[in-house]
Amino acid sequence: MAATLPTQRRATRARPQGRADPALIRWSLISIAFVFLALFLILPLAAVISNALEKGLGAYGEAIKTPDALSAIRLTLITAAIAVPLNLVFGVAAAWVIARFEFFGKGLLTTLIDIPFSVSPVISGMIFVLLFGAQGLFGTWLAARDIKIVFALPGIVLATTFVTFPFVARELIPMMQALGRDEEEAAITLGASGWKTFFRITLPNIKWSLLYGVILCNARAMGEFGAVSVVSGHIRGLTNTMPLHIEILYNDYQFVPAFAVASLLAMLAIVTLIAKSMIEWKFERQLAEASQAVSGEGNR
Repeated sequence: MAATLPTQRRATRARPQGRADPALIRWSLISIAFVFLALFLILPLAAVISNALEKGLGAYGEAIKTPDALSAIRLTLITAAIAVPLNLVFGVAAAWVIARFEFFGKGLLTTLIDIPFSVSPVISGMIFVLLFGAQGLFGTWLAARDIKIVFALPGIVLATTFVTFPFVARELIPMMQALGRDEEEAAITLGASGWKTFFRITLPNIKWSLLYGVILCNARAMGEFGAVSVVSGHIRGLTNTMPLHIEILYNDYQFVPAFAVASLLAMLAIVTLIAKSMIEWKFERQLAEASQAVSGEGNR
């Protein structure tokens, strides 16, 4: 058996080379991918920036500094700053429960996490209106206590949190399932508490997936339109986030201000993309180093 292992390794290495795609097919697929990206990503982004700067940097700055634009930027950042930590806590808790425990309803919980992926954001916004609106299920109770949910910040945060809560959980669940429980059980056996085990063992192992999920969640939270549009009421200077403010400006034929705010939102998306790529690179590098370490120990 030992004598056949080198032969098996050589055969395994040789197989992918024998099945390598022809150069024509490979370059054709690469070209199609780049053409697709150019048509649907690079050109629209370039059009947004060029239209935003059509009247110069002065007009661009004025469009960003208007009270309504500043209010929309502030509300977008506040909403993301509240929704993302909430989803972080939920995502870690849900992933921990699903990956570490067996219980009745586990499949249902996993399915429910995916609901925002399959339900239209507009419908999710309508759900909160039906629950917390003036004519909603809790509307009378809220009105009697002068509590505003819909057409106010709480409704926007609720809608954004609902739409974005699968992102962190869905990144962590497969990672935690793949890691298993061996290291955590060993730590507990040696006397570590649950919290110490989490911060010393679990968190370092899932940190890159956690950051990846947080970045995706933040990107979606800042760019959410449908659900927020339903619950916001479109009150200028109060309940308009950046996407809603862009729509209002565009519908009012204020194209340069609309594209100026849109370019700012696009730049935030680019920063998110860069952060995402850096995390992917660091995660792949960490996996490669771990793989080399395991290979080195095996060779010894």
